[in-house]
Amino acid sequence: MKGMKGTILGLGALAAAAISTVLHHGKTTVTYEPLTGAITNPLTGFAAMADYPSLAETASMVFVKITWAELEPEEGVFDWAGIEERLHLSEWRAKGKHAVLRFVCDDPGDEAHLDIPAWLAEKTGWDGVQYDISYGKGYAPNYNNPVFLEAHEKAAAALGERYGGDGFVSFVQMGSLGHWGEWHVKSGEGLPPMPLSDTRKEYIRHFAGAFPEARLLLRRPFLEGLEWTAGVYNDMAGDPDATEEWLNWLENGGVYSQTGEHCLTAIDSFWQKAPVGGEFTSGIPMEELLDERLEETLSLLARSHATFLGPKIPTEKSSSADAVLASLGYRLEISKMSMGRAPGGKTRVVLTWKNSGNAPFYWDWPVYLYEMDADGTVIRKTPVNLSLSALLDGETVMTETLLSKRPAVLGVGIEDPMTGEPAVRIASEMEQIGKISVLYRR
Repeated sequence: MKGMKGTILGLGALAAAAISTVLHHGKTTVTYEPLTGAITNPLTGFAAMADYPSLAETASMVFVKITWAELEPEEGVFDWAGIEERLHLSEWRAKGKHAVLRFVCDDPGDEAHLDIPAWLAEKTGWDGVQYDISYGKGYAPNYNNPVFLEAHEKAAAALGERYGGDGFVSFVQMGSLGHWGEWHVKSGEGLPPMPLSDTRKEYIRHFAGAFPEARLLLRRPFLEGLEWTAGVYNDMAGDPDATEEWLNWLENGGVYSQTGEHCLTAIDSFWQKAPVGGEFTSGIPMEELLDERLEETLSLLARSHATFLGPKIPTEKSSSADAVLASLGYRLEISKMSMGRAPGGKTRVVLTWKNSGNAPFYWDWPVYLYEMDADGTVIRKTPVNLSLSALLDGETVMTETLLSKRPAVLGVGIEDPMTGEPAVRIASEMEQIGKISVLYRR
């Protein structure tokens, strides 16, 4: 195994010094080289459509798009069985995949249809507009209708009660409003306009309350998202002109063209606390983005500090797709371990951590040292005092942990609270036992 070989070679080069240190000072020091290339880790990478099993199987996350019409076909009656069967949600949760959720009320298509329930259209007096425009056919609701707002809060609460309790839905892309849930409407063609800031804030509040542990993302840096430290998503990733405009909103704020409000707020460096998502643009062929435009694509993603992309992602594995994957999100490294005696006959373990990625790990999942026997069976685990979310791009942090004695084998892991199992691959050359990275073998 390449990782194990690298660790053994590193120990071999230090053999004389290490033995001398152990004999005279009771201290062992091991250094580790960083991993290169793409790593499949939770909460970052590609988010494939949950109803596209062959692609979702290989992606780190799934993208869950639910229309209101399919969610609540009758008032107060939610079709969980139908949704979960279509989207394979039990399967993805069992495999430790986390979800990006977008709730949609207007999804243009080839045929005339409703994406809100028929009962709701009737209850709101059909005060939206059925359309046939360049985007396709559909029904644009009146988002200012108080009956619509009240029903939306109940629908969001039901989604949160079903999917918000175990961390499965980790990102909520605020949809609900506009075509595809992207907060824009072709109001110039006679469709109801986007609501103003105070009303938009109500829609955000509904999902923020329903998914308190998830990270919210907005299509633009709206002022109304500041209360919840909302992140942003760019559904034109890879398009230089659209992305430059989007980056300018993040840096300088601006006017929301849909309503004329000066409500786009500058949130430079916001990515240190809130995530960036998005998907590749449909305006440029994927082959072009990953070939002659690859350098530009990677640069735009790096400047965006993107954590994930989806659902429009590469469908074939390639070195270019791996380069994109490697550029996304966090990369948690351990560069050095020192292990020596501590007072009371204990063993002190000091680890040097670094995040070499383009974004933080936005959750404080528990970190453990695992004392194992020679066969790799875990005997006990000890928590490491480390706030993963505080590890910013390029920063180094040292942790100190006390063990009862020097183990035969020592590993480190980051556990996913959803599964209770180690889940994150440390981005350093180490032997792997599942998702536990081996720091030391006696």
